[in-house]
Amino acid sequence: MNTSITQQRIAAWWSGIPWHRAARTAGKILAPLAALGIVLGAWQIYVTSANINALILPAPSQIAQHTLADWANLQPALVVTLQETAIGFAYALAFGLGTAALLDLIPPLRAALSPLFVASQSIPIVALAPLLQLWFGTDLTAKVIVIVLVCFFPITVAGLDGLRATEPDLIRLYRSFGASLWQIFYLVRLPNALPAIFSGIRIAITYSVIGAIFAEYVGAEQGLGVYLREKQAAFRVDLVIGAIAVTAIASVALFLLVMVIERVTIPWFFAARRKVAGGEG
Repeated sequence: MNTSITQQRIAAWWSGIPWHRAARTAGKILAPLAALGIVLGAWQIYVTSANINALILPAPSQIAQHTLADWANLQPALVVTLQETAIGFAYALAFGLGTAALLDLIPPLRAALSPLFVASQSIPIVALAPLLQLWFGTDLTAKVIVIVLVCFFPITVAGLDGLRATEPDLIRLYRSFGASLWQIFYLVRLPNALPAIFSGIRIAITYSVIGAIFAEYVGAEQGLGVYLREKQAAFRVDLVIGAIAVTAIASVALFLLVMVIERVTIPWFFAARRKVAGGEG
């Protein structure tokens, strides 16, 4: 009897699995992996068949082998860069969201500062980073400033767009119930802006690693930027490409982490999207 009940429960659980969603998710994972495998396979075949000098273009297998062999040196550099990235991105997130809120609440400030923020993105970091190193030294401050400059703009723009996209009728409804400006912002405008804010965060988190590495490359004592600089000076193309691959993996991991946090933070948004998609289907 117990066995029959257990089998029925397993059958009910099995039939309740949304297989179409599982297949779609698997496709999203397998498709880029297959494309990457094709590129690496073609790269390996070309280098091997054409007898390309490993000092110019090493094979992927050689890159992986040598990168793993040098992991004792690469891993501490990666940890330092990720620590700098986390600190710099935290400041960029606070600055970007705070700026978006101020620009939304104070229209004259938005009119005055928006063009300046846009103009700030035309400043080449390659020219500004050495100056920051000169002014603040090679410690953490200069690196954090570089990361903030690289990351705050997409967060600010996405946050401002999300806040301004709140339906006016919903705001008027809350006002009719006597809600204060802060209550409307916290209960209506901020939740409505979260999907857009997370879109900006996903973009910015990938920039943050690049910003940290560039700041290290210009002047630092530890980190992936220093590692890349040293391996380039030693003409270790294999280790340079290996470090670039590790950087890409770290950026993708951070991107996926943000996606997980997004789904945990705003499940109602994804539930509504699935409902709409199901209705259209």
